[in-house]
Amino acid sequence: MKESVRVRVPATSANLGPGFDALGLALRLSNTVTVRRAAKASPDAMADEAAAAFFAASKKKPFRFEWSIRGDVPRSRGLGSSVTVRLGLLHGLNALAASPLDAEALYRLCAQLEGHPDNAAPAAFGGFTVARPDGSYQRFRVGSRLKFALLIPDYEVRTADARRVLPKEIPYQDAVRSAANAAAIAAAFASANYGALPGCFADFLHQPYRADLVPGLDKVIAAGVKAGALGGWLSGSGSTIACVTLGDVEKAAIAMKNAFGSVKAKTAVTTADNRGAAVIES
Repeated sequence: MKESVRVRVPATSANLGPGFDALGLALRLSNTVTVRRAAKASPDAMADEAAAAFFAASKKKPFRFEWSIRGDVPRSRGLGSSVTVRLGLLHGLNALAASPLDAEALYRLCAQLEGHPDNAAPAAFGGFTVARPDGSYQRFRVGSRLKFALLIPDYEVRTADARRVLPKEIPYQDAVRSAANAAAIAAAFASANYGALPGCFADFLHQPYRADLVPGLDKVIAAGVKAGALGGWLSGSGSTIACVTLGDVEKAAIAMKNAFGSVKAKTAVTTADNRGAAVIES
């Protein structure tokens, strides 16, 4: 019987502009969640909810556990930090319980806990994913020549706050333009025709309404594009801003930070993670 496991879960960037609650990709930044059997568990709302979902789905007898997390994915920055916790716990509990659930089942549990699958799918399976509300998804490998520049402001944006500013209705034409752009992004990733991405990340569903939560959003994306990026977007609900490039990723990152001005922020450059969540040590 295993007493302790470690699970690596990659960071994610969801929406990619117009692909609201549907498109996502995994990045080569990660958190590691350690889950171990324990005589006494520390109460934690997110962990308790994940455990309840796991034990109900697996029909395994519940056991007490403790857990910890460390890594490179900051909280409430639009990089899937909550998914690293939930998916890490689900995979960890599953391994300790002799793996009664497969990766597909664990992904669906995570998507249900999250309330939307756009981060859960790439975190679970890696690469670029198109996920639907019913939990079905398509996954595509992302080429290593595609690089990502991240501007990570020194402040959080809570998902609940970012959803609160969204309107209940949007103009018909805005929906059409966003749908066309989201389809173009999916086609470019599916075919690995990354040269078709410029101009596809413009969004009319959520980014315009969230711009006040991340001052300088449009200016930072424009600076990245001017420095050679293919385009950019608000990562998840923010506050991170992402740009993607086939060129000099460091140049794009520097330009993004300079455009952000005096607000404290850091940058990171990375590539896509095609592996997804995995138990790395028992």
